[in-house]
Amino acid sequence: MIRRSRSTVLLTLFALLLGTDSLMLRAADKKAVEPGVVDKGAPADFTTTKSGLKYRVRRKGEGKPPTARDTVSVHYKGWLDNGKEFDSSYARGESIEFPLNGVIAGWTEGMQLVGKGGMIELEIPYALGYGERGAPPDIPGKATLHFLVELLSVKAAPKPLEPGATDKDAPKEFSTTKSGLKYRILRKSDGVKPKTSNTVTVHYRGTLDDGSQFDSSYERGEPTSFPLGRVIPGWTEGMQLVGKGGMVELEIPFNLAYGEEGRPPVIPPKATLHFIVELIEVK
Repeated sequence: MIRRSRSTVLLTLFALLLGTDSLMLRAADKKAVEPGVVDKGAPADFTTTKSGLKYRVRRKGEGKPPTARDTVSVHYKGWLDNGKEFDSSYARGESIEFPLNGVIAGWTEGMQLVGKGGMIELEIPYALGYGERGAPPDIPGKATLHFLVELLSVKAAPKPLEPGATDKDAPKEFSTTKSGLKYRILRKSDGVKPKTSNTVTVHYRGTLDDGSQFDSSYERGEPTSFPLGRVIPGWTEGMQLVGKGGMVELEIPFNLAYGEEGRPPVIPPKATLHFIVELIEVK
């Protein structure tokens, strides 16, 4: 279950797995702040992209716009059509930092339209936000989201990595546990196998049944660490089947993942999740 967190926007894959977005956020300030100045000649009208995203640049930036793989630091506030504010880094006095391809589609697209130091206003249709189901209790179903965002800094993404080698005799067929989890060991290891109480460091790639990728530490160029007892049940069970240095492929049924509701817009309802995971470290 996902706990309510400091930022409704940042529902990254591991925020979903861990039930918190603390791994993806960094507090930067401690005092409440106000949005910066708007350009005198800033456009009053919105421009609409092919995807349906509406935007207007409130302050032009001096730097190069980020790419989808970059990590950005921003200040922002978000509100609904009725003007109700549901989140604000300004009010918290904390800027936040996150990989741009780890957030809702409207943010990923919109933040590539402004340079460092700039300010942009976004009007995000539900198809590019949290879909028909929304993200209760803050975001209702089919909600259009409005954001004012200042782009404070951009960190270039590291070079993407590729998964390591698999064993030549790795099984082609999956084994199924009593819980319904399917797995196959792609690279054996004599290293220590983690327990629920351990913290593990992994590289991973996650896909849906149609092959679409929803998250990848390989793409971000750096592994992820987390307590094994705080992730979805399919991960907790599956990672105990492989030793340090090994690689496992997991096919996780929805009842061991995000259930009938899923976690839109990243994980659809009743979704089977597919992962390739390399276990790098066990603590």
